[in-house]
Amino acid sequence: MWKRLASHFNSLSVKYFSSHQSEVNHCSFSRDGQLLLTGSDDCNVCVWNVENEKLLSKFKGHTGPVKACAFSADSTLFASGSSDCTVRVWDVKTGQCLHVLQGHSKTVETVCFSHDMNLLVSGSWDYTAILWDPKSGRLVKSLSQHRNVIKACAFSFKGGYLASGSWDKTVRVWDPRNGRLIFLLQEHTGRVMSLAFSLDAILLVTAAGDETIRVWDCEDGECKKILKGHLDLIFSCQFSPTNTLLTAGTSDYELTTGPT
Repeated sequence: MWKRLASHFNSLSVKYFSSHQSEVNHCSFSRDGQLLLTGSDDCNVCVWNVENEKLLSKFKGHTGPVKACAFSADSTLFASGSSDCTVRVWDVKTGQCLHVLQGHSKTVETVCFSHDMNLLVSGSWDYTAILWDPKSGRLVKSLSQHRNVIKACAFSFKGGYLASGSWDKTVRVWDPRNGRLIFLLQEHTGRVMSLAFSLDAILLVTAAGDETIRVWDCEDGECKKILKGHLDLIFSCQFSPTNTLLTAGTSDYELTTGPT
């Protein structure tokens, strides 16, 4: 059974982070929850102290709207993807742009670090996902089997998986070490908007424009559960740290949670 959490969140105090001069496209927390990244149409990325709402740094360099941003596991680095077709890797402490990664021909829609920080993936409107070495800035591998915009990418915490979700209504699970396609998941009938692995890498959850969330087994690629319930368009999904709950953000202004 799904539980609506609107009443719970309405009772919480709200923090406001005001510095951007245009629409904020993406937000991402550091793993310890102390820092917040925001990327905006004003072409800037901001890093905030969550506790006191203080702006710590504003990172300038992109020449187009920033569509995605993500911290590395230890929060020393972050990556940003932009409509200027580049990915930038930044040093959080110094504010220095370490690398400008050029390989995409259209807007970069998603970025994500592997949990050992040895790889960075970016997904784009050019239908490709690119694996990078974030330390050297070297292009490692280009994955080009999708047939539409790549909206979401995620590395598993363990188990050696990389998943990419696309507006072609499919999810592809790859071995990031060699770029081999492991599974093609194609039961969604709408654009895939979001995906996430469970912490133990046993399950993969995907959310799509067909108003469903699907839970997949990473061992055999089988869909184990389909979750519905007046969800409207689903923009995001995520496992709880215990792997026992799923949350979904939808276009009906609700945050919904339920058991896996």
